[in-house]
Amino acid sequence: MKAITPRTGSSSSKNGAPFSYRPRLGLEMEMVVADAQSGASLPVRRYFEALAAVKRRKGVDCEPYYLDGRCVGLSTARADCGLDNGFNLLETALAPIEGGKGGLERLAVAANAELADTLSALQVDGACVLSASQHPTCGRDAEWYRRVCVSRPIYRELREYRGWHHWEGIDAKAQNGANTSVPVRDAIRALNVAVALAPASIALFANSPIESGRISGYKENRMRLWPHVFAPARFPGDLYLSRYPARPFRDLADFFHWMFGPGTVTRGLPLELSDDYKAAPTALPEGDPCLQDFLRAARWPARRMDNGQGVDLVPHAQHFEYSQIGQFLDARLRYKLHTPPSLADILRAWEQDGGLEALFEQCGADAYIEARGPGAAFADADLLEEAGDEAARSVIAAPSALQAGLLGNLDEACRLLQNRTWEGLGALREPAMRFGLAHEGVRSLCAEVLAIARDGLDAGDRRWLAYPEFVLATGRSAADRMLDTWVSAVGGPEARMRAVLGRHAALHPDVFEGQTRYRV
Repeated sequence: MKAITPRTGSSSSKNGAPFSYRPRLGLEMEMVVADAQSGASLPVRRYFEALAAVKRRKGVDCEPYYLDGRCVGLSTARADCGLDNGFNLLETALAPIEGGKGGLERLAVAANAELADTLSALQVDGACVLSASQHPTCGRDAEWYRRVCVSRPIYRELREYRGWHHWEGIDAKAQNGANTSVPVRDAIRALNVAVALAPASIALFANSPIESGRISGYKENRMRLWPHVFAPARFPGDLYLSRYPARPFRDLADFFHWMFGPGTVTRGLPLELSDDYKAAPTALPEGDPCLQDFLRAARWPARRMDNGQGVDLVPHAQHFEYSQIGQFLDARLRYKLHTPPSLADILRAWEQDGGLEALFEQCGADAYIEARGPGAAFADADLLEEAGDEAARSVIAAPSALQAGLLGNLDEACRLLQNRTWEGLGALREPAMRFGLAHEGVRSLCAEVLAIARDGLDAGDRRWLAYPEFVLATGRSAADRMLDTWVSAVGGPEARMRAVLGRHAALHPDVFEGQTRYRV
């Protein structure tokens, strides 16, 4: 999650008291903002002030936070309500919800409560949320990027030093980021499952068929972002870390060697110990080492990103934990170590098969899988009309239900990887993006994945799979429905965008009978 880590645990703590694993669910809800009259992409202006007022009227304490004197988010006990890369793309990260039986309903209640507050607050800017994983007509030119990009320090490094084309994502590319806790001992198997089976979630939740006012030729165009961002980059390792791995990972040591070893270049590292990887002041190690080489040194000369001054960085265990965000696969392994180990402990464990698993358990690690494949989708008039209440009610929690079910039936999910082969599953990613359920191999995979996920959920929680089951049964994703709206509209992109707005603006959760009780 963005700012709130799931509370899970492992075997023992520093004082010998046991950590007990407790399943948790999280959600990063990214929301495409649009002008409520025209449908055009719209950067929020007074939204956070209005959101704070909405929450305080409900008795919710909230703390605003700022960049360059401008409010960019609110922290509450229930969620961190902020922005992704631009003021035209909201991101709400829910606090961890207790998993297990009934967990998905608790997640949906919390998510709907946050969506309701967001939709109310957006009225001050004359804005709404689109059910889309990319704004259909928003451009990516330099002036628009300058106007709407959030001024986080890390973006300067990515653009100016690493050479990323960061503006490629400024047209509000949005995901429904399911976060599911896992025991440390299962973390790598869970990551392998999430990465290899991502074509199913890409296809089932596809929702970005239009880009820059034109039909893109893809059902989930958003997922084509990374080659555009990384192909021109200064370091080839950045593109490498966004590509499907050649084989599954064996253990944590193998995974971190892939992410931090030779052929990769460490990002800027914090001058002071910090969990805030987007806003903390950083320095760039001289000579562009991989993180593994940096951590093995006694100290390393570096240059500050904010003022260019030279500094000496002393490698620290938190540099290892801080850098976990540095890959762009369709799923990430995220974690928090509650009893910090020494750097020597990490380096020693890294050299042993299963060594990092044992160390992480000793440190009471909270580990979770962050899904990045499911496109953002919300209940809209079109879905409600075509699929009915049950599918519409489930859409916001459905990616979480799919991932929780797969990881709750992990042995069967791993068997599917063996039967399908790692290489065969990777080959379905492009067809999933381009054709979705119209590709026979992708549709077959979706059926198998949904069956495993159903068996991994408590019987009472299976209703949260109603939306992907509707998509599978009909072969029609949100992308297909948006394409129908776009093609049937008369006129140019602006007229078609107004038609999209009328059919695909996110509905307020209060439209669902019995769904007005937003209490957590």
